Amino acid sequence: MERKIKVLLAKLGLDVHNRGVITVAKELRDAGMEVVYIGNALPEQIVAAASQEDPDLVGVSSLGGAHLSLGRMLIDQAQAAGLYPETVFMIGGVFSPADAQKLKALGFAGVFPPGSGREEIVGFVRQAVAA
Repeated sequence: MERKIKVLLAKLGLDVHNRGVITVAKELRDAGMEVVYIGNALPEQIVAAASQEDPDLVGVSSLGGAHLSLGRMLIDQAQAAGLYPETVFMIGGVFSPADAQKLKALGFAGVFPPGSGREEIVGFVRQAVAA
């Protein structure tokens, strides 16, 4: 039997716009993945949860405008905890195309702006974890 992909999802920071991340959680679950959703969390809380849960991938959602600063903190803290680069990190939310490139440069393997579809996200998770 094939092992399920385990994904940890969180809202990065304190913004309360969670419809997108909840939709992604359902899509990943419906695709046969194990999903742990921790709600709103700061980088240190996400890293602590990832250390406990041992996911294959950590996905965060950001709509509050702090995606670059909090994203940098998340990747830095994940590196310090020994989670990165072994654990894949992805981010989705509302940000400019220029910021999408900056997020990739910070270390997010997957960056999903508005309009990203189910197949794109599920396919990325499967491919990234397989690699």
